[in-house]
Amino acid sequence: MQAFWFGTIAVLWAGFFLLEGFDFGVGMLLPLVASNNGDREIALRSIGPTWDGNEVWLITAGGASFAAFPEWYATVFSGFYLAFALLLMGLILRGIGLEYREKAATAQGRSWCDAAIVVGSFVPALLLGVAFADFLRGVTMNADHVMTGGFFALLSPYALLGGLVSVSLFTLHGAAFLTLRTTGAVAEKAARWSRIAGPTTLVFGLVFLVWSTQLRSSVVSVVLAVVIAAAVAGSVLLVRMGRSGWTFIATSVAAALLPVWTFAALWPDVLPARNSAALSLTVHNASSSPYTLKVMAVVALIFTPIVLAYQAWAYWVFRARVTGESSSYGSVDRAVAAAKASARQTLGHGAEDAAPEARA
Repeated sequence: MQAFWFGTIAVLWAGFFLLEGFDFGVGMLLPLVASNNGDREIALRSIGPTWDGNEVWLITAGGASFAAFPEWYATVFSGFYLAFALLLMGLILRGIGLEYREKAATAQGRSWCDAAIVVGSFVPALLLGVAFADFLRGVTMNADHVMTGGFFALLSPYALLGGLVSVSLFTLHGAAFLTLRTTGAVAEKAARWSRIAGPTTLVFGLVFLVWSTQLRSSVVSVVLAVVIAAAVAGSVLLVRMGRSGWTFIATSVAAALLPVWTFAALWPDVLPARNSAALSLTVHNASSSPYTLKVMAVVALIFTPIVLAYQAWAYWVFRARVTGESSSYGSVDRAVAAAKASARQTLGHGAEDAAPEARA
């Protein structure tokens, strides 16, 4: 059961990297692919119906870690406390920007929301890569499994390289998503940024994968590393061929396999101790009781297919490309406000009587 839940948590992280990865990418690319408010609305509408649902994978992964491996959860969330607090602040900023942008009455208000979206996408993307790299590198901890290093001990060159890998990969993933899901200037600019992000991700990724195999590796992790590198290299070629659908599939494979590769390299550890292997947390000494794991497995096997079916249905409903022809963020509210203002100017004090017609 420990192996089952270790693999299940890896799959949950894979779902988060796959689905939220292109959300982060769209957020980071927002000022680069959209030069005006209309284009920014098109870019954000591509993720508007689904971005908050994608965050469920993060919550579920954290909850599963707490229930299946409480010792691991306790050590990581205490030792990585500041990093996770910054990650949470980034997610909050992004959520505020996405939800309140349509309610902003001025261009300056929308600009502040756009900045929140960009920062709130970049910070989590960076910190996730740093955290997963630190899992592979290991941390210093004592016999009570309490991490002894501070926040800056987590920011080693290797960990920062991991952060650059996640940022560049999510940028590539988001650019591929925008190329597939939008039209016009946004899609064209996203395709151009895909050509830049692809080679950058490939270089960072190859260095990081090779470096990682010197720290921890297994037969499975080496195979997965080759597949990830091949997927990124394939996306570079597919972008130049103009195959947006296949490019997105390639970036999806790379994003989903990145946490799976990390977990495969970690096994049987969940958090290695860099100062002494005997102090490492493993799937055996960090797990809950067998009965707890069995009950969780039953619940997961029942409800996971339901969640997957619902998300698949949601993506099917919103599968069409986003264009500038339909109503966008806040356009309905702004149209109503403009109609009211026009009525007041034209009819004076009788504007309120004309308001229902203006709304119509």
